[in-house]
Amino acid sequence: MRTAILGPAQRVESLASMAERELDVLVVGAGVVGAGTALDAATRGLSTGLVEARDWASGTSSRSSKLIHGGLRYLEMLDFALVREALKERGLLLERLAPHLVKPVPFLYPLQHKGWERLYAGSGVAMYDAMSMARGHGRGLPMHRHLTRSHALRVAPCLKKGALVGALQYYDAQMDDARYVATLVRTAVAYGAKAANRARVTGFLREGERVVGAKVQDVEGGGEYEIRAKQVVNATGVWTDDTQGMVGERGQFHVRASKGIHLVVPRDRIHSTTGLILRTEKSVLFVIPWGRHWIVGTTDTEWDLDKAHPAASSADIDYLLEHVNSVLAVPLTRDDVQGVYAGLRPLLAGESDATSKLSREHTVAHPVPGLVVVAGGKYTTYRVMAKDAVDAAVHGLDMRVAECVTEDVPLLGAEGYRALWNARARIAARTGLHVVRVEHLLNRYGTLAEEVLALIAENPSLGEPLVAADDYLRAEIVYAASHEGARHLDDVLTRRTRISIETFDRGTRSARDAAQLMAPVLGWDKDQIEREVQHYEKRVEAERESQRQPDDLTADAARLGAPDIVPL
Repeated sequence: MRTAILGPAQRVESLASMAERELDVLVVGAGVVGAGTALDAATRGLSTGLVEARDWASGTSSRSSKLIHGGLRYLEMLDFALVREALKERGLLLERLAPHLVKPVPFLYPLQHKGWERLYAGSGVAMYDAMSMARGHGRGLPMHRHLTRSHALRVAPCLKKGALVGALQYYDAQMDDARYVATLVRTAVAYGAKAANRARVTGFLREGERVVGAKVQDVEGGGEYEIRAKQVVNATGVWTDDTQGMVGERGQFHVRASKGIHLVVPRDRIHSTTGLILRTEKSVLFVIPWGRHWIVGTTDTEWDLDKAHPAASSADIDYLLEHVNSVLAVPLTRDDVQGVYAGLRPLLAGESDATSKLSREHTVAHPVPGLVVVAGGKYTTYRVMAKDAVDAAVHGLDMRVAECVTEDVPLLGAEGYRALWNARARIAARTGLHVVRVEHLLNRYGTLAEEVLALIAENPSLGEPLVAADDYLRAEIVYAASHEGARHLDDVLTRRTRISIETFDRGTRSARDAAQLMAPVLGWDKDQIEREVQHYEKRVEAERESQRQPDDLTADAARLGAPDIVPL
């Protein structure tokens, strides 16, 4: 089993190693595109570095709708090429690259008009399925089906009888976006890349007009490094323009941020066996199954305030509740909302003034020698974006480089996953864990679950649930710090797990237990444990306060009331 460890010692070694000798490729930004670019470059045999100013996926890539989808609504825009490409990637992820992380999910589309709407929407969904099958990667999902109103109400009793005359049901896929990126980074490292989070690029190194590397500040240790590379890839998403500004070039395109917010509600608040997709006047609204919860989203509004911590306002929350309640027999209230999160989509500017109309296509540019910029796109097609970015970088390398192979490189934990899944009852008997716990671990770590189980074998107390977060074992908190690069409490409660949005207290009751589990791995003393817990509590309170504010400006000001990083 191939593996990679991203613990504190490996982080220090990676930074030193990247500064020691010139790399072929240095990737800036460890969202899904940056992490995918590092994997692509490493698997072509290139010496590769990856630096991230905060945590893996701490921006857009941990705040999405958590869907891997072809983009059904892009068919309506006649963007067949984008849908075709995305459906191929969806199939690859489900069947070959990450079957442990990417899972099928059903959606019900209520029809509100007799006759023409079933024909119109049904034709679109039929084309969606046909395009998926034509790519040879659609066999992992059931085909769509037409439902009468009575059948639809049996599948989704939560719907008002008057909200539909019938329905269509089709399938897409979903994943835990932040966990996916962390696995992607570890896979890149397993193939030779060097990676460090909390490593901020403060400027670029130049030789004349050519970019020859980057100045990197160790946000944790305080050191500064000059990392030289033959090619630098800017994969910083909504920060693309800011990063380009360090080069002193305007760039060939601009990236605008569109804010999307999501609500997380308990599973028992919406009585349905399927997800829902609803039309709004501006876009579409999803109700997505999420373990013991539902995710309701999303909005699509322009955002030009703080990019690191986009805030959801009271108006945003009311918008989602109003639209989802228009079809629910038992409406949701504010009291039903367990978690709220807001993310920013990086959209290529110039096509339209409305962010909901901006392109989800991606683009790659070579604005100055030695620097490649990749921006735009959507989560599902990250692998294609990464390939295009590395292809562009290869043009600037004076060497022969292999073609992209990531279509055939499973992520860590994928190989042998189905065999372990079939043996889950045996694993439960061997470890003493309930089979439900084993399934949970297999669907988060794949075959790497054996590494988590090894921690429990050494210390059986780690096989107990985390305080006030029964879905997660204490071993997962230790593993996040020792193997997955988690540096702070926020990294664990917000991204390595989803406790921050899956509990009504938003993780504050779990914070101390989690910090104490992380402390031995990261070398924290009692004072640092206290700082971590207090910082997390302040962050949660700032988010709660922002969600009580009426608009973006006041919500942003409230969210900025909490500091960005824990002092060491």
